[in-house]
Amino acid sequence: MAIQTPGTELHIHEGESVSELQSDPRWQLIERILHTAPFQKSAFLHTLLSYLAKCTISERLDTLAERQIGIAVFGKPAGYSPTEDSIVRVHIRQLRIRLHEYFALDGRAETLLVDIPKGSYLLEFKNAPTEPKPLSGEIPPSVASEKQIRRFPVRDVLLLVTAIAAAICAIGWYRARTAEKWEVPWPLNAVIQPGIQTKLVVSDGNTMMRLLGDRQITLDQYLQPSFRDSLVPPHPDSNVSRLLTYISHSQLTSFADAASVASLIRFSGPLSGQINLCSARDLNRRDLEHGNFVFIGSPTSNPWVSLFVDRLNFEVEEDGVGGKIYFRNKKPLTGEQDTYEGLVETGSTGIDYATLALLPSGDSQGNILIFQGLREEGTEALSILLSDTNNRASLARALGINDSSRKTPYFEALIRTRTVVGAPVSIDIVATRIIQR
Repeated sequence: MAIQTPGTELHIHEGESVSELQSDPRWQLIERILHTAPFQKSAFLHTLLSYLAKCTISERLDTLAERQIGIAVFGKPAGYSPTEDSIVRVHIRQLRIRLHEYFALDGRAETLLVDIPKGSYLLEFKNAPTEPKPLSGEIPPSVASEKQIRRFPVRDVLLLVTAIAAAICAIGWYRARTAEKWEVPWPLNAVIQPGIQTKLVVSDGNTMMRLLGDRQITLDQYLQPSFRDSLVPPHPDSNVSRLLTYISHSQLTSFADAASVASLIRFSGPLSGQINLCSARDLNRRDLEHGNFVFIGSPTSNPWVSLFVDRLNFEVEEDGVGGKIYFRNKKPLTGEQDTYEGLVETGSTGIDYATLALLPSGDSQGNILIFQGLREEGTEALSILLSDTNNRASLARALGINDSSRKTPYFEALIRTRTVVGAPVSIDIVATRIIQR
């Protein structure tokens, strides 16, 4: 199913019907490319290639100017300056790379090729080169190779092939046995499991731009291609504009997220090949249908976490954009507080809070683990908690989990960490909840 970026409409030229487009071999090639994983996962690249293809095939050359592409594909305002905003050029470079990768892998058998010549946004379609026919008296390479092979005794060739196959089988067996024996510690074993892909979704530094727009970002707004532009004040200073362009085109995350990823990969051992790392910006809703997930960050830095807020007891709230941030205890138990307020700012000394939550992923068969700190110190404290045997044992006791229990319950835990100049120095478990499926 093709992805259509919200707010972007692509129309067929007046003289060209839908059936004509569908029967065009060039468009059929584009549809095959759009259905591959890289284009299914990136709404921007999917919509950009679709737009360029329709404009090229219907010969709408006037719509292939950089400004027109920025408006039609990326939701830019009519008066935006392509000189100051390079979003089209950046994605064209990425698209050119993805097309080359397609024809080197999935599309290596294609008879029709498509490329984007440098300095142009008009797609170039051309037939794939065929192997040249040998001149009279010239021995084709395949025949020459076959004759060379025939010089070796058949027995030696068979022995060599058998030895290679045995080595491959031995390596595969060893890896499989190693993976089977590797024990991922609880509770990480609920999201790092043999034969199941795990995606680590780190926070997106672009969400900091909400401070400029002075408004919160919902997940639906975050998924809009123009969400970053909507947060930028009109007519910013040229230096500020360059900085914002750099931020919006970079994959920025926090040190705490990096520390959490390092811990998870270390504990995965031989299962690390099943772990994929991505920014919140590169995830889409269909990705959630399969596998296990680890979300790092609160809804203010990783908007995907907002999908699970209704299933959690401790919810991150903020008094105005950039204001006081705290956990709200939806249903306080005896001895618990209504709210838990953390550090005033990252890098300071004091008390911070974080929650660790393990949830079933809804309709799919996977599980979801959420690292959610009020500040970076809280998130980092969670990775320290999971890295220490005694801390994990304390968490299990707080949840009433027996070491011999085979079935891990879904849970939520609120932890407190004391920090000194931004570094967590102690960890306490404040409250826990068992979550019913």
